Amino acid sequence: MPKMKSHTGMGKRVKVTGRGKIVAQQAGLRHKLEKKPSTHTRRLTGTVELAKADVKRIKKLLGR
Repeated sequence: MPKMKSHTGMGKRVKVTGRGKIVAQQAGLRHKLEKKPSTHTRRLTGTVELAKADVKRIKKLLGR
């Protein structure tokens, strides 16, 4: 059996912290920003820890 390859696209989108948590940029900051309130866009800045439901799937894609 060959080794599993990690999903390179997912590796560019998420970051694994030292303790193994997966953090990523929040969605909703790419386009149509004029109609969104500035309070909303400010709240979306920065990275957040991903939902527990997504972690298992993403770790599999990363080969962890």
